Amino acid sequence: MNTPGPEHFIFIPGVLLIGIVLGYILGGRSAKAQLERRRRRARE
Repeated sequence: MNTPGPEHFIFIPGVLLIGIVLGYILGGRSAKAQLERRRRRARE
């Protein structure tokens, strides 16, 4: 049976970290846009 090499222990957490960062950034932008939409509706 072939065991995973040491690359897996660097690559997999790296990909997870990139995904978490991208999700945080995109989610933050989406939340700001939603708040701005609500504020505009409240003014009208």
